[in-house]
Amino acid sequence: MPIELVTVGTELLLGFTVDTNSAWIGRALAATGLHVVRRTSVADTPEAIRDAVDAALTRTGFVLTTGGLGPTRDDITKKVVADLLGQPLQFDDAIWTALSARWAKLGRKLVESNRTQAMVPAGATVLLNQWGSAPGLWLDSPRGVVILLPGVPMEMMKLMEHEVLPRLTTRGDGHVIRSATVRTSGIGESVLAEQIGDLEDALAPLSLAYLPGVAGVDVRVTAWGMPAAEADARLTDATARLHATIGDHAWGDGDDDLAALVLEALRSRRQTLAVAESCTGGMLGARLTDVAGASAVFLGGVVTYADAAKDVLLGIPQQLIANHGAVSGEVAEAMVRGVAARLGADVAVSISGVAGPGGGSEEKPVGTVWLGFLSGGVVESARLQFSGGRGEVRARAVQAALFGLWRRVQAAQRRH
Repeated sequence: MPIELVTVGTELLLGFTVDTNSAWIGRALAATGLHVVRRTSVADTPEAIRDAVDAALTRTGFVLTTGGLGPTRDDITKKVVADLLGQPLQFDDAIWTALSARWAKLGRKLVESNRTQAMVPAGATVLLNQWGSAPGLWLDSPRGVVILLPGVPMEMMKLMEHEVLPRLTTRGDGHVIRSATVRTSGIGESVLAEQIGDLEDALAPLSLAYLPGVAGVDVRVTAWGMPAAEADARLTDATARLHATIGDHAWGDGDDDLAALVLEALRSRRQTLAVAESCTGGMLGARLTDVAGASAVFLGGVVTYADAAKDVLLGIPQQLIANHGAVSGEVAEAMVRGVAARLGADVAVSISGVAGPGGGSEEKPVGTVWLGFLSGGVVESARLQFSGGRGEVRARAVQAALFGLWRRVQAAQRRH
């Protein structure tokens, strides 16, 4: 079934708020078999909201909106839609009672403007919001269905999960739109596409999409309009074949986090990890400590941004830096030896590079990064060249460091 999304909020158009709701809703609806055919963002004006919902109903007869259900003067979505469908607003005592109880529990006082949140279009089904003050609404009309949800992401997600999706599931024919993702690093999009080659045709009727980012290239395979069991079976087979074809560059699936996978692999081997960073300024340590339970493996990190800090904290002779430069294989290897010795780690990684926008040279242009690795008593270094701005270079360096660790841990496991 086709459906359209309308996100309401002038702040979305001004760029002050990023529309993450549409992405989340799109994935959730696809899993129930609904095909989002259009997404529209509009300002908090009656004309813009009315035109967007009116056009969506004309095209598909099915529209979901987020935003504009609060108590302030710019929250007008409910009234505009009620007028459009000819379902006048009526005061709902049950909503007001629930809202009063919620506010009392929170020690807050209701004000007159909150009464607007208890106004409901005639004939609408109220989707009770246990996580906020604005209830969702389901409106069936001769023109089609309009679902109104609050714009607060957490409230929207909870209402989708508990109120909207169960209703949508009963309306469908059992066919779904589902996707699976294979995550890769260390290989470019064009090279990856060439390597996969004829597999794209072999996986038909599934479709493939390449999604490049600073962390690497995700390969997303999608089953369209199939029974759930068939879609799941085809996707399982497709991801297995993609892993086999891509090889060592494929490190995970779905929402897998490379930092979490590295930590789990080291934990299973009872090994500890330390990091030394220069141009990334602690970003690698942050990626690792974002993972719950990281302390079982990750001992700590040292940020040696200045050359003097490399000497004081890691024991790297200034002469070595003078001879080779801070951004060099020799210094990256010295950094990894130093941090492993000082923290007593079994495995270590270091990062030193030219993140830009200045500081580059003909020999070491902006984007040059050296990584150092210590694993199994072996010290290695690798030079990489990244594109993009300062933030992208730093993020890519962190991902490359994690990917280098991942490959070395995997190689060690295969040897044993």
